[in-house]
Amino acid sequence: MDLHQFKIQVFPLKNKLYRLAKRLLEDSEEAQDIVQEAFIKLWNQREKLDEYRSVEALAVVMTRNLCLDKLKAKKYPTESLENLKADIPEPGVDTKQESDELVSRIKRIIGTLPEQMRTIIQLRDIEGYDYEEMAKILGMKENAIRVNLSRARKKVREIMIKRKLYEFQRN
Repeated sequence: MDLHQFKIQVFPLKNKLYRLAKRLLEDSEEAQDIVQEAFIKLWNQREKLDEYRSVEALAVVMTRNLCLDKLKAKKYPTESLENLKADIPEPGVDTKQESDELVSRIKRIIGTLPEQMRTIIQLRDIEGYDYEEMAKILGMKENAIRVNLSRARKKVREIMIKRKLYEFQRN
């Protein structure tokens, strides 16, 4: 795709992408930055754009993902996490090993869940998103997210209980 085709196909999407970014970020300047970043990414992929059925759909998804990345970066700044981590006293070796083992077990169990449940439990319990944000990200109703989260947690709990009983019986 050359510059002329790019101007014809991609530039008219500018206002649509800006409205999407502004709605998600609620900040005009950040929305403009995101649209610019999306345009740069699209320009860098201009040779491959002909392979896509809809350049508009690609641009919208790209803009949405950039906005979500921006929101996540705002919500969980890494600097403050490092400061918090320094304030937490180191647990004893046994306690740390047990908790690490428990965390890895839970992660393995979550990994066995169906994709939708896995995504929902990841967003809510691990990354800390609220239901409204999850609804926007997943394109689902908040109630459906609550139901799926409840089922996912129940499934994890059931598996943990079964494994505990199995370990207890082995000993």
